Amino acid sequence: MNHCVSKDRYKDMLYKRTGSSGLLLPVMSLGMWHNFGEDNSYTTAKELVLKSFDHGITHFDLANNYGSPAGSAESTLGKILKNELIGFRDEIILATKAGYRMWEGPYGDGGSKKYLVSSLDQSLKRLQTDYVDIFYHHCPDPDTPLWETMDALAGIVRSGKALYIGLSNYGPDELKKASELLESMGIHCLIHQHRYSMLERQEKRLLPILKEKQIGAIAFCPLAQGLLTNRYLDGIPKDSRAAGSSIFLKESSITEEYLIMAKALQDLAGNRGQSLAQMALAFALEDGELTSVILGASRFSQIEENLQAMSKLTFTPDEKDTIEKLLHS
Repeated sequence: MNHCVSKDRYKDMLYKRTGSSGLLLPVMSLGMWHNFGEDNSYTTAKELVLKSFDHGITHFDLANNYGSPAGSAESTLGKILKNELIGFRDEIILATKAGYRMWEGPYGDGGSKKYLVSSLDQSLKRLQTDYVDIFYHHCPDPDTPLWETMDALAGIVRSGKALYIGLSNYGPDELKKASELLESMGIHCLIHQHRYSMLERQEKRLLPILKEKQIGAIAFCPLAQGLLTNRYLDGIPKDSRAAGSSIFLKESSITEEYLIMAKALQDLAGNRGQSLAQMALAFALEDGELTSVILGASRFSQIEENLQAMSKLTFTPDEKDTIEKLLHS
């Protein structure tokens, strides 16, 4: 049964132009790295997608290897689109990626034309769609000539299987060379995706290239795997990533220095009328000069809270100074 989509879905969302393109992205996008695999609740996944769309989140970020087993996040979203959002494909931006290990053998990862074309064909079947809006090379491959990877991406656009090309986890020099190769093939690099948050700002080094080449920017982990929420301020919950087997966030990350800084940031957020997470998202968008941030969530109430960050996206000079002092203390 098709979902009864909210008529007010575009009322409160903000959209930003992606680089020099004509494509507008919501400043907050839904990421499917976690919580959308076969081992997760389909009912919860469906609620996350449908309620996000009802709130103007039109952009859904995936990769071929997301979910457990790999590929199942795409299958989950494909099922939701087919069963619940028939007729709304033209209002939705689907993004997927290929680069990391997806299947066994010599053609299951990297940047070869063989892998990229095969991976996207598989992704389209799982998503039950004829094309994706954005197809990313997920990470540089030092063993494949850059021209081959860019030629494969350009060919994918010409084939109609993707409308735009994105790159992810590229360094400044790699991004400059890759975007120039794409331009020589008549294709513009639409967007670059990288890790970015208050606590991880090293990718600001990409800004000169992004500006020069008029490429959009989107960040994953804008809340630093939960460190920029109130999740860990009073201890480590048993059901949290830090308490589990996550390779990205360890219990050792919750140091006394972190707690002092995070509680001070929370106090500043409170003075702004925001939660720590809301302020962190607003700061990432402004400080990182981002087109969008990718939200991860296990329940919609988390997204609902995050969306409220849009009510105050700017910072006074004093607030910026205070944040910088806390981050470098």
